[in-house]
Amino acid sequence: METDLAAGKLVELAPGVNRLIAPNPGMMTGPGTNTYILGDEEVAVIDPGPVIDGHIDLICDLAPGPIKWILVTHTHPDHSPAAASLAGRTGAERLGRPAPDGQHQDKTFNPDRILDDGDIFQTAEFELEVIHTPGHASNHLCYLKNESGWLITGDHIINGSTVVIDPPDGNMSDYLTSLESLMDKVLTAIVPGHGDPIDSPYEAIDWIINHRLEREAKVVAELEAHPNSTISELLPHVYGDVHERLYGVAKRSLLAHLLKLDDDKSAKQEGDHWNLTR
Repeated sequence: METDLAAGKLVELAPGVNRLIAPNPGMMTGPGTNTYILGDEEVAVIDPGPVIDGHIDLICDLAPGPIKWILVTHTHPDHSPAAASLAGRTGAERLGRPAPDGQHQDKTFNPDRILDDGDIFQTAEFELEVIHTPGHASNHLCYLKNESGWLITGDHIINGSTVVIDPPDGNMSDYLTSLESLMDKVLTAIVPGHGDPIDSPYEAIDWIINHRLEREAKVVAELEAHPNSTISELLPHVYGDVHERLYGVAKRSLLAHLLKLDDDKSAKQEGDHWNLTR
């Protein structure tokens, strides 16, 4: 599904499902963060985004009914910080999981209700199944709209790019396990935190899993060719297909791959250097 990805414009994706893009475009956010507005009589807002007053104003002005709930997929700074301000304006209940320790976490998000895997969030108009999907973030949640099979994925799956797995909170083993668990769900579309909906959910999930495993195989091959290497030394070999301006984020994903190999007992770290175990 292709739509207008302009910030500040309310787009109806389906009856009772609207998207409003925050004006925070960038290398990591694409066109901007997708805020979803669900319901007509009573409204749930998913991922209100960063604290941008104009965006929060539009959420309040364009919501078709009173905002009763604010749900968050995870507490990265482009997804959850506006929850506090929006809740202050509307009195809405905040739902999600608290921010873990570490950098790049929104400590202002204090959920009134903590959601766990398998919980059902239900209104008079729709139902969401809560799916805990750690990997990109340890507290990451996806929301499955059971009536339609639409999976709201935050940064677990986005359109147009793969996501960064940034240790220590980001975990590649958890990410792959979380992706595989979604294959057992009844899905008709992925509704991501950035970009347009994806109409072939299983193909998209399968592509991401294969992409990560292919990158892992490349890490192994480069460790074979360049034993006792540091991450900085491995980086141009493993990520030679990406522009150097992306090396900063690629380095974090490379570390995530190496840590997964360590978990699998396939590689080990000695000081700053990495080697295969065999």
